Amino acid sequence: MDFKKLTLIAVLAVSQAATAIPVFAQADTTTTNVATATSTESTPPPGVVVDTPGTTPLPSATPVPGTTAGPTVAPTTVPTTVPTPSPNPVIPPTVTTGGTQLILMMNSNKMYMNGTEYIANQPMTVKNGVSNVSIRAMVERVGLQYMYDFKTKETIITSGSNILRFKTNSKIYTVNGKPVTMKGPAYQFNNTFMVPLTSITAALGIPYTVDNVLKRVILTLSTKPVASFTVQPTEIFAGQTTVNYITKSSSPSGAAIVNERWEGRQDIFEQPGSYVVSYYVMDANGQWSAPYFQTITVLKPNEAPVANFVTDKETYKIGELVNITNLSTDDGTAPLTTEWNGNALAYFYPGPVTIYLTVTDKQGLNSTVQKTITITDEVLYNQDDFNKLFMPVGATYSMDGSKIPTWSKVQYTAGSEATTLIRSNSPETVYSDGIVYRETAFGDTRFMVHHKNMTGKNVKMYVIATNTGLWPTTLTLKNSGFGGPLDIPTATGKKSVENYYQSLLLNRPFNNIILKPGESIPILTEISNVTMKPGQVVSLLSDVFSDYALQYDIVMIDANKNVLQSLPFLNFLDRDGVHNRGTYPNATRLIEVQDVLGLTPSRLLLGDKTDDPNLIGMDALTGTEASNSGNFGVVYKIKLNHVAPNTLITFNPRGGKYQGPMLVNGQIVQAPTTGTIDAPNQSSVVYRTGDFEQTVEIVFSAASGSNLPVNLLFMPLPPKK
Repeated sequence: MDFKKLTLIAVLAVSQAATAIPVFAQADTTTTNVATATSTESTPPPGVVVDTPGTTPLPSATPVPGTTAGPTVAPTTVPTTVPTPSPNPVIPPTVTTGGTQLILMMNSNKMYMNGTEYIANQPMTVKNGVSNVSIRAMVERVGLQYMYDFKTKETIITSGSNILRFKTNSKIYTVNGKPVTMKGPAYQFNNTFMVPLTSITAALGIPYTVDNVLKRVILTLSTKPVASFTVQPTEIFAGQTTVNYITKSSSPSGAAIVNERWEGRQDIFEQPGSYVVSYYVMDANGQWSAPYFQTITVLKPNEAPVANFVTDKETYKIGELVNITNLSTDDGTAPLTTEWNGNALAYFYPGPVTIYLTVTDKQGLNSTVQKTITITDEVLYNQDDFNKLFMPVGATYSMDGSKIPTWSKVQYTAGSEATTLIRSNSPETVYSDGIVYRETAFGDTRFMVHHKNMTGKNVKMYVIATNTGLWPTTLTLKNSGFGGPLDIPTATGKKSVENYYQSLLLNRPFNNIILKPGESIPILTEISNVTMKPGQVVSLLSDVFSDYALQYDIVMIDANKNVLQSLPFLNFLDRDGVHNRGTYPNATRLIEVQDVLGLTPSRLLLGDKTDDPNLIGMDALTGTEASNSGNFGVVYKIKLNHVAPNTLITFNPRGGKYQGPMLVNGQIVQAPTTGTIDAPNQSSVVYRTGDFEQTVEIVFSAASGSNLPVNLLFMPLPPKK
């Protein structure tokens, strides 16, 4: 073929690839001047392999001196980079590291593969100290599948069973949905999608060296198949556990795996110790993989636990506290699962009582023990007095709730702190992507977010802060609690409030973020770092502070979409007509009681709309007045200056089931510890004073998913006998 024809072919190939997303850059300037600087990027995801490199070079392409051409595969698409004739290529001999080599020249758009020169339409580029290459030219040279998703605006690379997704102006790419951070963001340059060199090599599992003396980066592309395996279960006991070997293998060339070989494999290991097991695979080209090794630790045979317990006495009166001590033992370190039958703190009928205890270890072996005690006819306490004296903090007991409204109400002085509450709870059940609430606020701001995903797909929730002003704004992230995603709304609400209290107690330094004018960022990322499956609920209770006004968007969106790119195109979702959303001032409520509590039965009612009025605010999306029913998101700081000696404080819901914690004198108290409290005939123990008057401070915020109103009850304890 003459030179004119060759040139015409090259021009046609380049013109057809002009809309592609090509190539290369300068190596990192921090490497040494020898060809031994290897990638320090994070270990590639397990199973990521590289396909057979390359396209067949055009005729007359000149081999690079000192290199050996590897196998070639006919192209299936027009290549982004085109081999070009070079009468005198000045390329030094390659470094022999095994496998096929791809050499990228610094400060040049030339690259060489198996001794053949190719021309990329973008050279390697250094941006902010990071070397960037064209992602398309790179993956085509190594023979991987590439596509651009116009819907999600993502560049997608398929490497074996792994799917890698990259987005413009993002430092994050994902491998099968799991995020990985790059050294710098991907970006577009002259219609070319550029990514950090070290990131794409790490993503594809390609080792490389940098030769600053000869101005080149040398990538080694493996042609051997890759073998790996995992074993289950994680704990293996000699003579008892059947080992399940889960294999995974692939070939860079796409060739079928046709054979395998094991060394040291046993389905049941008869003796304890450490065993090395290796696994090899062979592809259809006859190439064997390197061995994949695992050391399997085999434990001595598991023995059943021994159930055992004692009581402090053999005979008890009616209503007398029964102290039980669990003395069960096991040969393992994992905690035993315990199941009691017939046990109680006290018994209120005479006769023999048999108590059973079954303990089960992690492997499912168990044992049971029983003991019989005797309850006499003599009465020490009736059940009501016993419950008041001995039920543990957080425990629930039954009571006559119909009498509670007749108790006197606690008199207090009320105040507030200037905290703006942004409550996003409607639509509570979300059926489509969209903005569930938007508001602008400054100063102390609290978010209460509670939503359920019913879109039929995996989604994420975000809180986006946008600086719509003219000045840089400092946003301080303060105390925060998150719950979910779970299928149980009350459990997520409970967890968010509990974690909020934990944040208060930890008293960690707050984080500051500076937003430039026009800048938008996700904040409170504990909510957006998780994926909500259909039917799941998340809850968030968080405090922030900003020195200038910021716009806040609360968004539910497809988990695979870029929220910042999608935000301008999202619709505002309508309220559901049942649940609440709105912006409310003065959302930290201060309650102080000077009277002595506990001398007679009394109650402090919260969230009832009358004694404790709803916050009044506005729905920013409709411009209509809003009333914060139940005062969810309000933080109550309650100071009881004089609580009498021997006083019991309990928590009694009035509006329905309740499940959530509170802070009592700096300790988290669950109401209740397990399950829920039912209104109105159950109460959960909050606190008992001793023999002296005390000041008791309580922090309370209603847990999303539970019901209001609630009572704090104060009553004198019966005398101890």
